Amino acid sequence: MIGIPEIEAAAERIAGHVVRTPTLPSPGLSGLLGVPVTTKLELLQRTGSFKSRGATAKLLSLSEAERAAGVVAVSGGNHGIALAVMSAALDVKATVVMPRSAPARSVEIARDAGASVRLTDGMDEAFALVGRLRDEGLTLVHPFDDPVVVAGQGTVGLEFADDADEVTDVLVSVGGGGLIAGVAAALRARRPGVRVWGVETEGAEAMSRALAAGGPVPVQLSSVVTTLSAPTVSQLTYDHVSELVTEVLVVPDREAVRGCLDLAEHAKVWAEPAAGCLLPAARRVLERVGPEARLGLVVCGGNVTTGDVRGWSERFGLR
Repeated sequence: MIGIPEIEAAAERIAGHVVRTPTLPSPGLSGLLGVPVTTKLELLQRTGSFKSRGATAKLLSLSEAERAAGVVAVSGGNHGIALAVMSAALDVKATVVMPRSAPARSVEIARDAGASVRLTDGMDEAFALVGRLRDEGLTLVHPFDDPVVVAGQGTVGLEFADDADEVTDVLVSVGGGGLIAGVAAALRARRPGVRVWGVETEGAEAMSRALAAGGPVPVQLSSVVTTLSAPTVSQLTYDHVSELVTEVLVVPDREAVRGCLDLAEHAKVWAEPAAGCLLPAARRVLERVGPEARLGLVVCGGNVTTGDVRGWSERFGLR
């Protein structure tokens, strides 16, 4: 289990390389949901998502030989962007493997940063290719199955605990589980009374399926939210979530996209569906815990184009 010493060490290591993102009350979301809402704006992070934290922590932990050989990662978008950009900043050669379903903008950004981008037909094929490249000598920077990466993501929770007013319930999006594992570990140490809730989208339910099965299991992916579409969680992230997280909620893609529109209108932030899914989940949390709740939302990323959101809105009949 990742503890506060590892997260504090990661915070010290990555300071100066990543942004201490704002933690702010949101009057608009408070009005929308009817309770006080505080947002942690990771979409303002360098590379547009929290992923630069874990990637930077891992890159700075490498030996000289590992840096010289280069690194490789598999990604549905944001992790690849983070590794490409931060590797360039730290003068490490990076290879990023993405499924063809990854957002075109994410592929473009990773390539423009100087990474070698390899595309595969799906996530299973992406993980298989990464395994072969790792055998060839590249160091894997896993998006979530790495204690160093999880500790890096946990710095989100460390900052939230230090900067937020009183909150009772914090909602965190779940893909492979690295973010929520780190955030939950940090909050358990700094604010032990706070409940942490995970949020997935239908068709990207790796953690909720794992919790139902008693351990990680492979899942079939169909969600439009590719940045949450991990084919399985890891034992590392499962262990943290099963012990530290109150529940993982699953919302439809349509509601996640509606959440993007609500975040733009009410919070004045341009977020991706991986963050938009927090709003429908927040309403369900309020049904469970009552109107005295004070919510915290980790707005995890904003790497989405207007065309993407327009297309999804038309697909789901949203205006």
